[in-house]
Amino acid sequence: MISSKYVILGGGMVAGYAAKELFALGLRSGELTIISADNVLPYERPPLSKGFLSGKDTEAGILISSPDWYREKGVEVRLQTVVENVDLTRKRLHTPTEDFGFDNLLIATGARARRLDSPGDDLANVFYLRSMDDSRNIGSHAATSKRAVVIGGGFIGMEVASVLAQKGIHTTMIVREDRVWKRVFTREMSDFFERYYAAHGVQLLKQANIAALEGTGNVSAVVLDNERRISCDMVVAGVGAVPVTDLFAKSGISIDNGITVNEYLETGTAGVYAAGDVANYPDKIFEKRRRVEHWDNAVSQGQHWARVILGDRLPFVHVPYFFSDVFDLSYELWGDSDGATQAVVRGELDSSKFSVWWLKHDRVLAAFVMNRPDEERQVAPEWIKARQIVSPERLADQTASVGHAL
Repeated sequence: MISSKYVILGGGMVAGYAAKELFALGLRSGELTIISADNVLPYERPPLSKGFLSGKDTEAGILISSPDWYREKGVEVRLQTVVENVDLTRKRLHTPTEDFGFDNLLIATGARARRLDSPGDDLANVFYLRSMDDSRNIGSHAATSKRAVVIGGGFIGMEVASVLAQKGIHTTMIVREDRVWKRVFTREMSDFFERYYAAHGVQLLKQANIAALEGTGNVSAVVLDNERRISCDMVVAGVGAVPVTDLFAKSGISIDNGITVNEYLETGTAGVYAAGDVANYPDKIFEKRRRVEHWDNAVSQGQHWARVILGDRLPFVHVPYFFSDVFDLSYELWGDSDGATQAVVRGELDSSKFSVWWLKHDRVLAAFVMNRPDEERQVAPEWIKARQIVSPERLADQTASVGHAL
């Protein structure tokens, strides 16, 4: 059996950034083991639907740390290693060939792509995007495709559709709701992005449900419930993700839309923590539990775990953050707009230079910023964390700086 003081189960961004933080804080060589079912060292996930998918980024370029770094730090990294059973009481992880013991375990098993549930969903050239291999396969097939269908109107669907369209592929995006990313965008924001996508050649079908995928071996068409057929050479489905918790179903730890942790990322079992896409944690800012599937959360929670286990025992307090690149647009989003009573716009919604500020009784809950002054980017997370009260009228004043709203 291999025993380590610290074991991270999962080789994604949590592992990569937790490892860097541990050694920045003085961890000694030989004290950390990373167990990963992946065949690649921890890497950045956002490029999978952006630069890596488009071919601008390389595999080496998106690694969080180089192979030499892990060797120099004395980190035991076990790739393509699948844990089949866990005994958290005895602090053991069992694989088909060997067992791993630990003093402290970080569960960072992430999430897996939600699959389509339609006739024909097992045809070839139907893709999902969670891993480097997924992104590489989509990009490789896109090189010879003329027509693509993207299922889903969230950020994965929007990013993939923009990359495929820029490759000259006739791209159709199918959205179940009546507008793109309805869960996050206001109607006016959805309208802006829908116009932008149409202007860049993406055909958008809204309030559309999949009846079946057709083809002989390879997918050749998507059939909607109104019997409309969309011919295609490939399909990419971005219809959500499911936390990977099956391994822990009988382990004794609490599972509820992910692995339940407290404000220190601890489970109910001593020495066992969870972070990243799989962790359901108490958000101290918004006073509710949440599970976040974004880059920033994985990075921040991996780093926070490293600090907690090395003695800096503080609660995890963090403003949810997301960024995206589509076509020639880049934007950022902070906070949680759920429960907002008002959305204030700065700039012009018919341009690509605007920000949106969600308020609840004048308290700032969330902010979207695209091509606006740096001041707006800087104050957004500060205001959300501080539960800042602002004047909606002054915030909407286009002639004054955003600070004028205080």
